[in-house]
Amino acid sequence: MQDVTDDPVSAGGGPGRPPAELLRRLRARHACDPVTHVERVAARPGEPAPWPAWAPEELRAPFARRGVVAPWRHQTEAAELAYAGQHVVVATGTASGKSLAYQLPALATLLADPRATVLYLAPTKALAADQLRAVAGLELEGVRPACYDGDTPRAEREWIRRHSRFVLTNPDMLHHGILPGHAHWSGFLRRLAYVVIDECHTYRGVFGSHVAHVLRRLRRQCGRSGRVSSPALAGSRHTPVFILASATSGDPAAAAGRLTGLPVTAVTEDTSPRGGVTFALWEPPLLPPDASASAVDLAPVRRSALRETADLLADSVVEGVRTLAFVRSRRGAEVVAANARRALDEAVPGLGERVAAYRAGYLREERRELERALLHGDLLGLASTSALELGVDLVGLDAVLICGWPGTRASLWQQAGRAGRSGDEALAVLVARDDPLDTYLVHHPEALFGRPVEATVLDPANPYVLAPQLACAAFEAPLTPADLELFGEGAKEAVDSLVEAGALRQRPTGWYWRHRERPDVDLRGEDGAPVCVVEASTGRLLGTVDGGSSHFLLHPGAVYLHQGVSYVVDSLDLADGCALVHAEEPDWSTHARDVTSLSVVSVRSYVDAGPVGLFLGEVDVTSQVVSYQRRRIATGEVIDTRPLDLPARELRTVAVWFTLSPESLALAGVESADVPGGLHAAEHAAIGLLPLIATCDRWDIGGLSTALHPDTEAPTVFVYDGHPGGAGFAERAYGTAAAWLRATRDAIAECGCEAGCPSCVQSPKCGNGNNPLSKPDAVRVLDVVLDNLPPAANIADERGAAPDRAHGDAPDARGAAPDSAAGGRPGERGAAVPRQDERSPERSVSEGQAALETG
Repeated sequence: MQDVTDDPVSAGGGPGRPPAELLRRLRARHACDPVTHVERVAARPGEPAPWPAWAPEELRAPFARRGVVAPWRHQTEAAELAYAGQHVVVATGTASGKSLAYQLPALATLLADPRATVLYLAPTKALAADQLRAVAGLELEGVRPACYDGDTPRAEREWIRRHSRFVLTNPDMLHHGILPGHAHWSGFLRRLAYVVIDECHTYRGVFGSHVAHVLRRLRRQCGRSGRVSSPALAGSRHTPVFILASATSGDPAAAAGRLTGLPVTAVTEDTSPRGGVTFALWEPPLLPPDASASAVDLAPVRRSALRETADLLADSVVEGVRTLAFVRSRRGAEVVAANARRALDEAVPGLGERVAAYRAGYLREERRELERALLHGDLLGLASTSALELGVDLVGLDAVLICGWPGTRASLWQQAGRAGRSGDEALAVLVARDDPLDTYLVHHPEALFGRPVEATVLDPANPYVLAPQLACAAFEAPLTPADLELFGEGAKEAVDSLVEAGALRQRPTGWYWRHRERPDVDLRGEDGAPVCVVEASTGRLLGTVDGGSSHFLLHPGAVYLHQGVSYVVDSLDLADGCALVHAEEPDWSTHARDVTSLSVVSVRSYVDAGPVGLFLGEVDVTSQVVSYQRRRIATGEVIDTRPLDLPARELRTVAVWFTLSPESLALAGVESADVPGGLHAAEHAAIGLLPLIATCDRWDIGGLSTALHPDTEAPTVFVYDGHPGGAGFAERAYGTAAAWLRATRDAIAECGCEAGCPSCVQSPKCGNGNNPLSKPDAVRVLDVVLDNLPPAANIADERGAAPDRAHGDAPDARGAAPDSAAGGRPGERGAAVPRQDERSPERSVSEGQAALETG
């Protein structure tokens, strides 16, 4: 374990403790040191550059009044490229001034050309509102910036369409409002000079694939509108210049190119000044064993990351340190804030008032007041969802606590970058959850520090995304062959399928939408219409749950939590999309259990590795919630298991899977009876570690393992995307299989437990109740795979997907490798063992996209 130097950091902390001293005091409050590693990120001076020659004085002057004497070099470099008409992405760190890089060319063009317009896209309403304040504060004559989103009053929308020259919105509003009503926006689109896409690294997976086609639809409408007289675009066909801003990411130019469908130049060298950061990895201690627990339940349990973060937040406030705690869920943010307030009030009555929660769902006025109170020192602590990762210009805190791995290195550094006031020293602490990936990272700091951040994964060719987006484009204007080139690979096949389905009619002039109403397409890929949660006695709407999670969260008898109040579900009507509930505080919780089957549809590519086969292909997943358990809240004791009668659901998606020959497992010491437990444990850990390789969350993916799969006729582990058509995660896993499975094996082997725990092989969403699991056999299974799999399993294409070619003999009709590849037909086995599976994700509740405020 590395430690910080004993010399205090003299530049830090402001009114509170310097970072190194604060960290030492926090560590000293534990009997066993919870810090596994401390990384020192050195301070960096800035590198200014002259203002571009084309930037007018009327633009420089308001920036100078804000204290911007000169831009940093990376800002000037990006601005020069954009003003010259090149599409550009600036991918630099938090608080590096990316906004100035796109404001300079955009506003200079608006001042030079009184007819030009600019469209700004943000992933959240809060970020768009923050940028509106920044642009409006410059007080530039004739720019007339305005936000156009779901909160914009109807009375203002017509004025914005006619008069605003700098419109700030989000992809959802562009998709649902602006493009379907393009006739009302024709003047704005005809003169569109720049499209600014802020925080573009957030557009990944299915959501990013949808946004990619929304941008192609925007380009299509601009191309149909004619030419502009903008200096940046003079003499060219009307294609606006795209300026993208991103957190530091792997290969930002390629990711931006996939998103826009255009060649993009990347500016990645961050020349802004930065204060030093002390970054600690913190693993909560193990709880003492429960004397009343049975031998079966003696698996070690760590202290909750939420409780640990709440205590750290309270301790930091006591030290006078302004601290922001990032928590993954809305409910978690409320819990951390409440626990910190309670601890502070017990120590000093009234001190708890200086801590609050911040999350999406609050009124805009409430959020602005919280931001003001934190910046002015009225609040010393704030527990927030990722809404503050991107949402507002809130930098300059003394410390940041990150409760659980946020999903990507990009998010980790975005959140850590909120600490550090005007170049001062800062403290960042990653508090690990009891989860395989978190445990792996706090014990393998080399996976976090000194490594490039992830490449953004999206797949615009996903037919489940492409076909609905082409339907939307056809509704806006008939499709032509030239349009199909714009939408890229698979567009002709998708149009043919729409014609066959009766959605489009082909005529000599193109393909026409056949229906009166427009297509209903959700950019965020939710599975089914949302289900309303209604209090039966009053008819009050409590909230909504997306259709994909309703079977697990709203089945009859389920316990549903809303704003700290517990309800029990009386009935679930899937046809009407309504669940009736009543208020009740039971002493038990509910846990749905499902059964899953998977069949191989096709194999895109595979690697022949002797007794091991690695595959990428399409699969059909059928799952059905069949029962639920009631468990005592205090002890976890299972009270009973109750049956459910819910319909099965089907998903065609993309999976990566590996097969092993029974002989290779036997030689590795895996007994026949232990094969299911070893495969099951390896599957859980592989799912938990995949977010280390791909920009996904555990809840974005599912898995299945079996000692004898009918399609492969061999022991097999599947990991699949939990979105129709796939989201690019399985392709990424296939392309980096050796690194992914090596990290999985190390995470299991290095865990300190004996039989398996949530830190290595247990899963919070296992449909089989984490049974059977065999930790030692999982290591043996993965050793067999890694010993035979080549270090570079395949050559990935630019999307991170495998090429459509095999690395051995062609697979047979079942999708299995030939006899030489995956051990062939298995030999003699013991008794058949039921398949084990980890169900597909709950994509709804309080994680990830649910925290975004959209149009």
